[in-house]
Amino acid sequence: MTIAYSTRQPCDEARIEARRTIPCPQRDKPWVLVTAILGSSLAFIEGSVVNLALPAVQTDLAAQSTELQWVVNAYLLTLGSFMLIGGSLGDRYGLRRVFVLGTGIFGIGALACAAAPSLPLLVAARAIQGLGGALLVPTSLALIGSHFNDAERGRAIGTWAGASALTTAIGPVLGGWLVDQWDWPAVFLLIPPLAALTIAIALWRVPASPASSEQRLDYPGALLLAGSLALLIYALVTPAAQWQKALLFSSALGLGAMFLWREWHSAAPMLPLGLFRSPTFSGANLMTLLLYCALNGALYFLPFNLIQVQGYSAVQAGAAFLPFSLILGFGSTFAGGLIRKFNPRMILTVGPLMAALGFFALALPGEHAAFITGFLPGIVLIGIGMTLSVAPLTTVVMGSVDSQQAGTASGVNNTAARLAGVLAVAVLTAVAVGYFAGALDSRLQQTGAPAGLIEHLSRHASQLAELKPPAGLSEAATAAIEEAIARAYIDAFRVLMVICGSLAVLSSLIAWLSLAGNSGAAARKNAMP
Repeated sequence: MTIAYSTRQPCDEARIEARRTIPCPQRDKPWVLVTAILGSSLAFIEGSVVNLALPAVQTDLAAQSTELQWVVNAYLLTLGSFMLIGGSLGDRYGLRRVFVLGTGIFGIGALACAAAPSLPLLVAARAIQGLGGALLVPTSLALIGSHFNDAERGRAIGTWAGASALTTAIGPVLGGWLVDQWDWPAVFLLIPPLAALTIAIALWRVPASPASSEQRLDYPGALLLAGSLALLIYALVTPAAQWQKALLFSSALGLGAMFLWREWHSAAPMLPLGLFRSPTFSGANLMTLLLYCALNGALYFLPFNLIQVQGYSAVQAGAAFLPFSLILGFGSTFAGGLIRKFNPRMILTVGPLMAALGFFALALPGEHAAFITGFLPGIVLIGIGMTLSVAPLTTVVMGSVDSQQAGTASGVNNTAARLAGVLAVAVLTAVAVGYFAGALDSRLQQTGAPAGLIEHLSRHASQLAELKPPAGLSEAATAAIEEAIARAYIDAFRVLMVICGSLAVLSSLIAWLSLAGNSGAAARKNAMP
């Protein structure tokens, strides 16, 4: 599953807390909470089921792995690039109005995904969903912060968090079942009726919040960020001549430099660069980027291993993620309390190290590995490591800035976690294809396959584990080639897990170095009720 969007993100609760309370009748507050939970659930469910559908999408639409990643990246790219703008739009035009608009766009995008007859149209529909999500996600959380006062907010956040954990746990199993029963479009058809119900309740019982003409929006900044990242990813994954790649990279860097220049000189920047003067804030965001790169990368490729190599059904692959979802969903509250007893520097060093052990453990299983002894230990270790990291990371980020900057700081950290998924999928896909091609060539040579056959299969190595032997071979030759393809994918998967584990170790090191000094005391003070 695409973890950048299928689990509670760092600073989610902080985005709720950092709100100005507006009047709300007591009879409407339960409905406001229901609306916020439904809105968040749309995102959690969609994010947790799409990756389980990707193997079926690849088969049905005959997609290369370098093309298939855009189903995820088009969504995450628009979501991450415009989410900070989405939160500001809610303040500018009213939370309910923007929330309803985002939910509607999200639902329409899902319907377009289900009806897409080709991969380019599916990618375009996913980009539309990302835009809807950029409006939906921040405003759904802000509804709780704006309509509940300080005395009520803690309980409301607890209810929201528990419901989020439940939908995160149910999502993969439900999504896998839908794929097995009705194929991948069913995953997207789940969303429109839920979106319609959410909009109906919002219009019926959520009070309209006032608009603010003083809120300025950084549209050029969002477009520059999205353009820079899109060009960077395209350069990483698209086969092209060296001069073409150099041009793409130069263009990406140029747009990135323009984005930074604008944010530095803008009166109302989307990304206030002054926040990064705090070593703790900078370190926490770099740590977030690396840790979520590792997490997104591992959990993007794991379903392909389970379904295409190990022979799991989609619902079995979804159930494999239940331990992770349950540990993270219900353990984060406990982990948040640890920061009052232990130095956050210690917690945020140990958490990523624990996750790193999980990534390394996922590199061990071979073909036909048993789930209990092969994959479960790694999944559990990753769940424990992320549980130790997410809630304390929120507290550290919020404690590293002034209270009036808390909302912006939480949004920046949350966006960093989501954009990490874009970079992880792009870079690791390029690594996977390159290593798989080399491993496949070596293993095919060991089978004694003819040079022409090896060359044919190598040209299609970007299909990864979906690669099939050509028709007309003997049964023995077909079986030998299928075995070589499966083992080559496992070889590549192991390299990816080692990379993910190394990123988590680096994240731990950055936490240890950047959270020294008084940051621990500040974070614990910020965690006090």
